[in-house]
Amino acid sequence: MSENHPDGFLLHPRRTIGYREARSRTRDYQQIYAFEWDSRELSTQGQRCMDCGVPTCMGGCPIGNLIPEWNDLVYRGLWEEALARLHATNNFPEFTGYTCPAPCEPACTLASNDDAVTIKDIERAIVDMGWEKGWIVPCPPTQRTGKRVAIVGSGPAGLAAAQQLNRAGHAVTVFERDDVIGGLMVYGIPDFKFAKHMVARRVQQLRDEGIEFRAGVNVGVDVPLAELQADFDAVCLAIGALRPRDVSVPGRHLQGILFGMEYLTAENRRQAGRPVDGVADARGKRVVVLGGGDTGADCVATAHRQGAREVVQVSINPRAPEERPEDNPWPQQPQTYRRTYAIEEGGEEAFSLNVAGFVDTDGDGRVNRIDFERVDWKRDRYGRRTEKIVLESGIEQPADLVLIAIGFEGPEVAPLREDRLAVTERKVLDTDARKMSSIPGVFVAGDASRGQSIVVWAIGEGRDVARQIDAWLMGTSRLPPSLQTPNPPSPPRGL
Repeated sequence: MSENHPDGFLLHPRRTIGYREARSRTRDYQQIYAFEWDSRELSTQGQRCMDCGVPTCMGGCPIGNLIPEWNDLVYRGLWEEALARLHATNNFPEFTGYTCPAPCEPACTLASNDDAVTIKDIERAIVDMGWEKGWIVPCPPTQRTGKRVAIVGSGPAGLAAAQQLNRAGHAVTVFERDDVIGGLMVYGIPDFKFAKHMVARRVQQLRDEGIEFRAGVNVGVDVPLAELQADFDAVCLAIGALRPRDVSVPGRHLQGILFGMEYLTAENRRQAGRPVDGVADARGKRVVVLGGGDTGADCVATAHRQGAREVVQVSINPRAPEERPEDNPWPQQPQTYRRTYAIEEGGEEAFSLNVAGFVDTDGDGRVNRIDFERVDWKRDRYGRRTEKIVLESGIEQPADLVLIAIGFEGPEVAPLREDRLAVTERKVLDTDARKMSSIPGVFVAGDASRGQSIVVWAIGEGRDVARQIDAWLMGTSRLPPSLQTPNPPSPPRGL
């Protein structure tokens, strides 16, 4: 090991693990990331961490990962110790290391005028090595409290809450309406972006720690929420925000128009060898993806792999600038254009287009064309769209398959069949400072309470709600808070 240089960021350029070659990876469903990485190179990348007095990277991370600490440990070759520091704030670092957009990196001090530390790569490598070396093992609690908690939903928020509560000594049962545990980590994110064996091995770890899983149980339909309340001391709703936002224009009834998540779920089920009804196949078709976010990008990439004739991804917003706007300084998240992994693989992007209608040109009941209008927007002082300005109309785009991926409107509350659950104006479940819903003893975590977000926020929400439930059950809690809630209240039980 070479001598530690405090100016490593001056000695070594940023080098990422990177992706496999764009065109070749579309021929399979293997992970898009390079399969191998060099521990010595990553040690060098860890040396680039500046040991700055105020680690702004941690402020950019919703769960307050101890980034400078494990960067330094990797530099010094202490990988197992680095894994321990990673797990101190993150139950599932492979979930974030492979899928997170890494808001920590633009917040890195180096990013103010240079290339940021390769934080995401180092995180991914630490947990990869942890599994390879057998360092990640079940950690069941030494004592049990006699309290029982039900978790509804097995996405990252639900799983994080389950593991934290189980380690606090409570008996935890996780209910999942799908036929496999993992939520969107299994059915919402494509295999080539996140291999499903990573979820399975974490679920097995949690099962070995004493957590019970019940898949194929739709709470509210198969089991009333009131029954869970009667059988358990506390309930946590981690049901996500899966109600899709629609496009209500003429022709919406035509065949060949699907929600993006519906399309991704079907392909994930097919890749897993599970039954699928009426799978949408993009082979040989002109595909238009509505929505410029991550779900839209995953739809684009999936269409590539299915053999689409052409793919166009359409955003209602203008193309972001190449450089930071003056009102978007570091360490804020940069509002700049970023080419997605999916567009690197092929396809086109279109911006500032609003759907005016879907058209069936040959009378067979299927969509053949989308009519767009080019738009601009008046915005309020928060940047929210307030009034549409039509710059051009009559823009036509051929389409045989349309995938709507323009976001989500909130959790699917109707299946719960529970009128006592209050919903906010933002259409998410209302909670108090303790993350308790309008029903005493029923807590909420993840997208169901905060709205559509990213995996790292879900994990943080799960950790925070676990602390609140533990405090409500026991009067106090030793579970750690996240960075975003440094001093959450710990109310007496039943208040």
